[in-house]
Amino acid sequence: MADQYAVIGNPIAHSKSPFIHAEFARRTRHDMVYGRILGNPHDFVGDVRRFFAAGGQGMNVTLPFKAQAWELVDERSSGVERAGAVNTLIPLPDGRLGGDNTDGIGLVRDLSANHGFDFDGKRVLLLGAGGAARGVLPSLLETGLDALVIANRTATKALDLAAAAAADRASGCGLEGLNGRCFDLIINATSAGLDGGVPAIPHDCLAMGGWTYDMFYGDTPTPFLRWGREREAAHALDGLGMLVEQAAESFFLWRGVRPSTSPVIARLRGVMPTPGP
Repeated sequence: MADQYAVIGNPIAHSKSPFIHAEFARRTRHDMVYGRILGNPHDFVGDVRRFFAAGGQGMNVTLPFKAQAWELVDERSSGVERAGAVNTLIPLPDGRLGGDNTDGIGLVRDLSANHGFDFDGKRVLLLGAGGAARGVLPSLLETGLDALVIANRTATKALDLAAAAAADRASGCGLEGLNGRCFDLIINATSAGLDGGVPAIPHDCLAMGGWTYDMFYGDTPTPFLRWGREREAAHALDGLGMLVEQAAESFFLWRGVRPSTSPVIARLRGVMPTPGP
């Protein structure tokens, strides 16, 4: 019987994770099945427990359950302790549950390895202070960036997240605190785009030659992706590559093999309509 994996979230029908992991399994010749679970907002823990009790070998967690997953797990990786959000659940040999977060690795790898962004000495703006921002913060601080500003509509949340990061290079502010400042890379970790909006940031806060990155993705360009293009960003990117890269890291944690990501990204982009080797 194939090993069982799944992603849990609410909503979940739109998730591309089953396709991504099916591609990884096919290309690495691993016998596994990866499905979707529509999580119950009132019984997330029960959903997880039932999945693993039935023999599940691993689970990804997406909105809105990443903070609950952090609270649920018995053992966390060092980065997850600071992130306060878990997106990968791993059954441990003693029956307990381990947790990790691959979002930050996925983001940094997509930007640097897939697109050639050099973090060294750069000023980075992270929009949002929720679970998505918390999940990528540790990995961003492990790069060579010069300064990381966390900005949120509610300033106290950004300030608290920056303080929790315990890094001299990290600071927080409200959106109004961005006036007169500019950045080499702006990352949108807010859910504003899900409602068709863009965070209310100054129109001139992107430096000449700067990049924009939306951690979310869609079948059509996201509002923040369009915002970057309108301001002539050197690169205006969505989060599809991050999705594949974080999935590859989860696959590695579960299976001990890190699959190639570029063919899968190409297929999702529609560049490679037929299966590759």
